[in-house]
Amino acid sequence: MTELLDHLAGRTVIVGSGLAGLMTALTLAPEPSVIVTRAALGVETSSAWAQGGIAASMGADDSAALHLADTLAAGDGLCDPAIAAGIIAEAPAAIAALVQAGVRFDRNAAGELSLGLEAAHNRRRIVHAEGDGSGAAIIAALIKAVIETPAISVLEGFEARRIVMDGEQVAGLLCGTANGAAILPTSKVVLATGGIGGLYDATTNPMGNFGQGIALAARAGAALADMEFVQFHPTALDSRRRPLALVSEAVRGEGALLVNERGERFMARIPGAELAPRDVVARAISAEIARGGRVFLDARTALGSRFAARFPVISTLCGEAGIDPGEDLIPVRPAVHYHMGGVATDANGRSSVPSLWVAGEAASTGLHGANRLASNSLLEAAVMGMRAARDISGMPAGATSTISAERLPAPADASLVRPIVSRHLGVLRNAGAIHGAIAALLPLAEGNGPAADPAIVALLIAVFASLRMESRGAHARTDFPLKIANANRRRMCLSDALEIARATPPYALARSA
Repeated sequence: MTELLDHLAGRTVIVGSGLAGLMTALTLAPEPSVIVTRAALGVETSSAWAQGGIAASMGADDSAALHLADTLAAGDGLCDPAIAAGIIAEAPAAIAALVQAGVRFDRNAAGELSLGLEAAHNRRRIVHAEGDGSGAAIIAALIKAVIETPAISVLEGFEARRIVMDGEQVAGLLCGTANGAAILPTSKVVLATGGIGGLYDATTNPMGNFGQGIALAARAGAALADMEFVQFHPTALDSRRRPLALVSEAVRGEGALLVNERGERFMARIPGAELAPRDVVARAISAEIARGGRVFLDARTALGSRFAARFPVISTLCGEAGIDPGEDLIPVRPAVHYHMGGVATDANGRSSVPSLWVAGEAASTGLHGANRLASNSLLEAAVMGMRAARDISGMPAGATSTISAERLPAPADASLVRPIVSRHLGVLRNAGAIHGAIAALLPLAEGNGPAADPAIVALLIAVFASLRMESRGAHARTDFPLKIANANRRRMCLSDALEIARATPPYALARSA
């Protein structure tokens, strides 16, 4: 039995309760909205796990132009400069909006914002809240603000399964619930569902985050962009815990060094050393591990006994693994942390599907290019959530069309997809691995089983990776180790990706045999 929630008809429906989703709802108020979230509000979001803060050029020696230069350098030639400049310019306004919503950022004795340093930033510009617990502190404050805002309704335990379309127009959202199925009639949907880390075994993201928003939008016909660019954070705590615990870049910003099992500081010979862009550090660590070695963070000299006070969350996570970071080496390895790709959007979060907005990690705005600069993700989530809300504000609800109940798809399950993606679409790629991923993923993506939606997202990553015959940013190919001249971003719809996949060997050969 499918329940039609017509008492909520016409409201903007926001899928996801991380930073982008919460900021969309709060900025839209007093216009009514509905937040749909599979778990409890703010739970299972990467935002709440963020140890880094928000990049904002607010120091006396800093400027938006310097922040933009660092962003473009990390993006390795594929950032959209106009989009990046606009988002970066709004950083102070985003910080002010968060403060107004109740976020208490760390400040020095003079009452000024404390500014931290992270990799590939040439100025101290990272704004934190409660040290390395920034994400949790920000989300907790925003949840309180949402609960206190009468215009915002929250539906917990609702999992978005399909966007209901009326021709080319959004007509509603089909959700799975504890009681079966429910449809929210609406002509305005904002996807703020987070990233794709759950497609991989080694990730710092919630394991349930497989790119739900990308799958929803792709099935609705939206264009995707930059799907091949998956960022591996260089320093996840190397343990059996899943997901892996993150050891923030800020630890290296405070002077911690990377060493191998022989005690050699292998990053010293690389420009930027420990504070080089994430893709550079991740590949260097992967190379050490590939030769059978291990890699450690050494914070004993830089921080020593001060480690626990400066990084209480990381200290606790290390303690759970039997490590005292003030006295012991911290074993680390790369893990999937962020996806630069996603649903292609404009400067206001609009996708190619009318009345469908996407904000946060699920979107590809052009800010990050081929590789994200540290702490630009929370900045983008806040700014784009606010922009989407301003774009929606004042729009008429639209006529509510008659929605026919469709079959509720099974809950998604990435367990069949995870080993394929982990094996074939890692830090280093080549044609054989990419084509192997396509061959394994295509039947799952074309099926109707629980693996279909995760497989669609993974297949998009593989198809985009097959077409980028170069190494750039977070996309590194051993068979194409150099950059090509005049590289561009790529946009594609799911239907086009499926056609390319069907024509890709060895799958094409198997079909013709």
